[in-house]
Amino acid sequence: MAIYHYQTEPLTDFTKEENKKKYQEGLSIVEGYMGKTYDLIIDGKRIQTEKTMTSLNPAKHQEVVGTIYQAGLKEAEEAMQVALRTFETWKWVDPKVRADVLFKAAGIIRRRKFEFAALMTKEAGKPWGEADADVAEAIDFLEYYGRQMLSLTRIDDVVLSRRDLERNEYTYIPLGVGAIISPWNFPLAILVGMTTAAIVSGNTVLIKPASTTQVIAYKFVEVLEESGLPHGVVAFLPGSGAVIGDYLVNHPKMRFISFTGSKDVGMSIYEKAAKVQKGQIWLKRVIAEMGGKDAIIVDDDADLDLAADSIVKSAFGFSGQKCSACSRAIIHEKVYDTVIEKMTKLVEKIKVGDPAEQDTFMGPVNDIKAFEKISSYFTIGEKEGKKVIGGVADGKKGYFIYPTIFKDLDPMSTLMQEEIFGPILAVCKVRSFDEAIEVANNTEYGLTGAVISRNRMHLEKARREFHVGNLYLNRKCTGAIVGYQPFGGFNMSGTDSKAGGPDYLILHMQGKTVSETF
Repeated sequence: MAIYHYQTEPLTDFTKEENKKKYQEGLSIVEGYMGKTYDLIIDGKRIQTEKTMTSLNPAKHQEVVGTIYQAGLKEAEEAMQVALRTFETWKWVDPKVRADVLFKAAGIIRRRKFEFAALMTKEAGKPWGEADADVAEAIDFLEYYGRQMLSLTRIDDVVLSRRDLERNEYTYIPLGVGAIISPWNFPLAILVGMTTAAIVSGNTVLIKPASTTQVIAYKFVEVLEESGLPHGVVAFLPGSGAVIGDYLVNHPKMRFISFTGSKDVGMSIYEKAAKVQKGQIWLKRVIAEMGGKDAIIVDDDADLDLAADSIVKSAFGFSGQKCSACSRAIIHEKVYDTVIEKMTKLVEKIKVGDPAEQDTFMGPVNDIKAFEKISSYFTIGEKEGKKVIGGVADGKKGYFIYPTIFKDLDPMSTLMQEEIFGPILAVCKVRSFDEAIEVANNTEYGLTGAVISRNRMHLEKARREFHVGNLYLNRKCTGAIVGYQPFGGFNMSGTDSKAGGPDYLILHMQGKTVSETF
């Protein structure tokens, strides 16, 4: 049926002067409300507390994006009680009505696309293209999950078996109250996807956004309100992970936790959620997307220009701050030196600077903690291998780390095993394609990977044996598209959930069978 047709949001063509002007206008809009203060939102009410947090522009860390009131245990419990009450009515709302809220929100964000992108440039340090893609993905999640909900509730999904004896139905019902713990690196797209998958399924949620991108989260909740979402379905609950995050995860009335972030935090949530608290009458569900140590394999007969371009774009797009970023290049010895030379030439052309400038390819890293942690790997890299380029960090004005490549690394070295989450690429040499697959699979993660090869048998071997959730052949390993490339990985990369896929909404629901005898 036509109603279920889904189309992705096109990316903006910044070669057109009209789009350049629109982005500049978006920046002007955001600059007009820089430094404002934002309240909690519980049951539609704006709430102020004694504690605030200041959001800074990572490219200009003296520039205040906004000041956000922070929730404590009192506000967390209040939000939980509101969510529990609201669930009793929201769960009965027609799924078509719930889907319409998502479609309306998609329209609002589409209309304000350049403002939201510009806000991510200011608060998350995203260059124009990266910010634009983040907004487009957010719109895609709204359109896709709305249609998925319509598809799951079609009348022809009713099972009518044993027709002369009984009528059987199989339906999905929502779970209850969920915690949405969202990341800073895709502060709109992933937040939108996690939140709306839950609410379109009939659940109510408490949003605890990443500390460095809380203004973006607030603006999204405003969009949901404008879209007609009833008060209490979503609460905006910024605060400390160690305080309200743990409180929500441990709460006996919490039904599920949806988390995107680091492996360590994800494992902690998984462990805490597994413990049944006093008064808890269900097993909590955890939907987690964690880290990656993603590799691109370059075969001996590969298109070497494509290989170098794919690695550099995957490794240094958004300063390597994607769980899907290429942090390992595994290159056949026959083409090893040539590929490194080509990568080096490409990296030399990368402009690092303020992402508000259109020609900036790499902006800052997230904050001072990320800046210091990523920089600490420079010394490790020089001990374990040879620096090809980079190894420079400049924190005077913003948190800038220049694209860095280390080569001749052992497959089991620190740089080849640990997730760094920054613009550092580790390169190692292999003697065969079989060895390349072994090295690619030798980490605790299994998120994304890519193979650059003209050898059909090698591509098919990778299809079977490269153990990642998202495998890309002859292209970069970042940039999954909602609906077409469901995203999520294996092992310590998460709970095998696939965001933007046909079964993602089902993770937020439970199946119910009703059989009536004639």
